[in-house]
Amino acid sequence: MKAPADYAHLEDQFQARIDAEEKIEPKDWMPDKYRKTLIRQISQHAHSEIVGMLPEGNWVTRAPSLRRKVALLAKVQDEAGHGLYLYGAAETLGAERDDLLDELHTGNAKYSSIFNYPTLSWADIGAIGWLVDGAAIMNQVPLCRCSYGPYARAMVRVCKEESFHQRQGYEIMLTLARGTEAQKKMAQDALNRWWWPSLMMFGPNDAESKHTAQSMAWKIKRFTNDELRQRFVDITAPQAEFIGLTIPDEHLKYNEETGHYDFGPINWDEFWQVVSGEGPCNRQRLKARRRAHEEGQWVRDAALAHAEKRRQRQAAKKDQKVA
Repeated sequence: MKAPADYAHLEDQFQARIDAEEKIEPKDWMPDKYRKTLIRQISQHAHSEIVGMLPEGNWVTRAPSLRRKVALLAKVQDEAGHGLYLYGAAETLGAERDDLLDELHTGNAKYSSIFNYPTLSWADIGAIGWLVDGAAIMNQVPLCRCSYGPYARAMVRVCKEESFHQRQGYEIMLTLARGTEAQKKMAQDALNRWWWPSLMMFGPNDAESKHTAQSMAWKIKRFTNDELRQRFVDITAPQAEFIGLTIPDEHLKYNEETGHYDFGPINWDEFWQVVSGEGPCNRQRLKARRRAHEEGQWVRDAALAHAEKRRQRQAAKKDQKVA
């Protein structure tokens, strides 16, 4: 066990590497708090990708055309892949994937609150792509410069695919907004329901965020919650105006002095209610995830059996060569 003075010296060296923009790799020394912070953040991110398939997955068979079905199916498949990348990144920190999944399925792990809202119409799929994936991109692009190497590298591909998802959603909303009166009404209704939960995706205000200051010092995060939220509003407000939809915020207005959009107060009571497990679909989402995990047990068993047989065959070949 290292003496306090030795540990302090290691922490100083570690922070010096962070400040010099060096990437931290799995075999490098790192403070326990840094490791735990990353496991918490990366696992929550992975859980969000996996649970995020559920609101959209039930629209694959109901999408209005073959083109829409194929595009949505590809998107849901991408989200599954993102989850796998991220679970892999968490494993490089010593986390066990089975443990992370157990925490999710028992309700002890958090995932993005946005996925606890229902998808009531096809326009919701467009709103998720445009707003939810747009907010995700705003959060995730800076993670490509995260101080932890495996996480940063995983995010490069994730962000490229999320960019496709955002364009796909915006195109759906544009098509609906320029369609029939009923279609435009559907798009506006989806925007009304998804706007505020999308702003909540960035997390609590900076003054209420427990992890932001330390995560920024370690360069896990590059911007605060409020900075990212403001960027999202500044980019999204003109997009809504372009397609002819109205953001449901009477306080939304471009501020000439600041160069940003002012926007109204967020209902943080709703946010914390959803985070604590009392959102519209919290129980439904966890039940679906547990069922999928249980029903997929035979696939995992078959994969392990195949890997074991392959290992035995390779071992037998080595024995024959030696003989």
